[in-house]
Amino acid sequence: MRKILVILFIVSSSYCSHAQDNRAIDSMLQILKNAKEDTGKVMLLLHIGEQYERVAPETSKQYYHQSLQLSQKIRYKPGEVKFASYYTAVLNMQGRFDSSLLLNKKALELAKETKDELSIAKATFNTANSFHMISKEDSALYYYLQVLPILDKLGNKRMLGIAYSNIQNIYTDLTQYQKAIEYGKKGLEIFSKEVDDPLNQSYCLSNLGIVYTSLRKLDTAEIYFTNALQISQQIGDRYTESAVLLNLGDIHYKSGRLEDAKTNFEKSFLIAKEMDLAETQAIALKAIGMYHLEKKNYPLARLYADSALGISLNNDIRKQTLKIYNLLADISYASQDFTTAHQFEEKEDALRDSINADNLLELSTEYETKYETEKKEAQIKLQQTQLKQKSTLNYLLIAGSIAVILISLLAYRNYKNKQKLQQAKIDELETEKKLTATEAVLKGEEQERTRLAKDLHDGLGGMLSGIKYSLSNMKGNLIMTPDNAQAFERSMDMLDSSIKEMRRVAHNMMPEVLVKYGLDKALKEYCNEIDRSGVIHANYQSLGMDKLKMEQTDAVTIYRIVQELVNNSIKHAAAKSVLVQLHFSQQEKNLAITVEDDGKGFDTTLLKQSTARPDDPVGRGIGWSNIQNRVEFLKGKLDIVSTPGNGTSVMIEINA
Repeated sequence: MRKILVILFIVSSSYCSHAQDNRAIDSMLQILKNAKEDTGKVMLLLHIGEQYERVAPETSKQYYHQSLQLSQKIRYKPGEVKFASYYTAVLNMQGRFDSSLLLNKKALELAKETKDELSIAKATFNTANSFHMISKEDSALYYYLQVLPILDKLGNKRMLGIAYSNIQNIYTDLTQYQKAIEYGKKGLEIFSKEVDDPLNQSYCLSNLGIVYTSLRKLDTAEIYFTNALQISQQIGDRYTESAVLLNLGDIHYKSGRLEDAKTNFEKSFLIAKEMDLAETQAIALKAIGMYHLEKKNYPLARLYADSALGISLNNDIRKQTLKIYNLLADISYASQDFTTAHQFEEKEDALRDSINADNLLELSTEYETKYETEKKEAQIKLQQTQLKQKSTLNYLLIAGSIAVILISLLAYRNYKNKQKLQQAKIDELETEKKLTATEAVLKGEEQERTRLAKDLHDGLGGMLSGIKYSLSNMKGNLIMTPDNAQAFERSMDMLDSSIKEMRRVAHNMMPEVLVKYGLDKALKEYCNEIDRSGVIHANYQSLGMDKLKMEQTDAVTIYRIVQELVNNSIKHAAAKSVLVQLHFSQQEKNLAITVEDDGKGFDTTLLKQSTARPDDPVGRGIGWSNIQNRVEFLKGKLDIVSTPGNGTSVMIEINA
């Protein structure tokens, strides 16, 4: 079950209770009627909006918009910066993180124009939060590291405490839980002892509860969530109350306390509906559907899951839509409606493919923009160089006869340079053509593998599972002789073996763990499977891979390279053990891949020969050619160290 991760946002330099105080609002509204259109009225509109923020978000946004319009009218840039800080807090509560990121970036630009360090700190801080909410952890950390020295200089303990808590959230997402606890407790200490800010204190408690939930320390997590709930109820913070109730429900669900879980999920849903928190509503309804699934009340479970799906689709919450499709498939299987279950699984797969495609499109657009920017910069530099050359030429012409000699020399040099540039361009085009052909072959190969794997798993796998289920039901309704019963059991065992073999083949063709969890976990799982098979002792080691970000095509290519090298160690080297090491250096942007075995080794000069023998110790045929093509496709370097009787070591370096 997904947990609500409470992120902290900077909306003002001092703490203000978010419980709605009707008397305070009435007083401010009376002042607003006669307020002059100046900076004081801008701040008044912001404070009125802040009073509604946690109880009536849309009303809050109306007052914030009025403050922006007035700031623009009187050309008050600090007011525009403050508007962004306040307004994005509401957008984040409503799950509109992309809009929040754009607004925070604009606010950061305006803050830098004002040269006010506190405004710059807040805008930088909120930009980091927005990146974190869309799971771009590297960008989030970059902005947090920019703001920490400013906060230290200003001595702003409140923002520093929030920074610690938000950094904790990033480490939680990266599954570095001990670091997450370290930063979370630093933030909690500030808000418990140094700064009187119960709102952020409840945030810190809730976030620490999430970390301990991930560590399966449910009793400790429940203590933190309970304290967070008490504080949020005391100050009237309905948003945090809804999130904490959802997390408490998750604790109870995992502990088997289903009725307590259901109560908390229902309370969370009612608050979320009141505050128009679409994602929280979808999660709560999904959780209630899971409760009814556990209770085997399948019609009611389907009803809640359908309601959650409707909210998720209407608000384009795609990550939750994926999980709801999965729940609906589980409900259909439990109801023995296999056709509907398969339909939901197909929808889940299609949506996942769409999300992956959108991510790839976003990444490619980013690279294209970067390329066009670099291209324009190169053109400007070229034009500047050309202007400089023309000025120099004019000066030399005035110099007389010496200029003629210099011009001749320059012309000769330019001629030679053009020849070199043309040759370099020809070489580059040839290399590009070769890489393009290799890329097409590799992509075609992986697409076909993926298609076949999916056909096997979804088509044949579903049919075999359905047959097994049908046969199991038939067994209880048939009267068989002992011999027939024994033959029936053998058939069921053979069917189980067929399903396992089909899944193994589908996994080898396109490992699901590679698509879901990335290269590091995929290679670790692959080596563990090889080791468990007993064919060879396989050991996998990695360093710094959690910081590596690469396209799926490149990850699949590296996976195939390692797979082929390990296969060579098994088939050709007669090795007893093989070591696979991956080391990514973030500073040097370099990925080093090493595959070593203790096999019989070989003479590396054999690789230059084109013909492979049946007893080939290397596998110089198609397998080795595939390795070389894939390394070239990745623009990597390949180095082999081996001698007869001393094993083989293959080292590959790739700029990642």
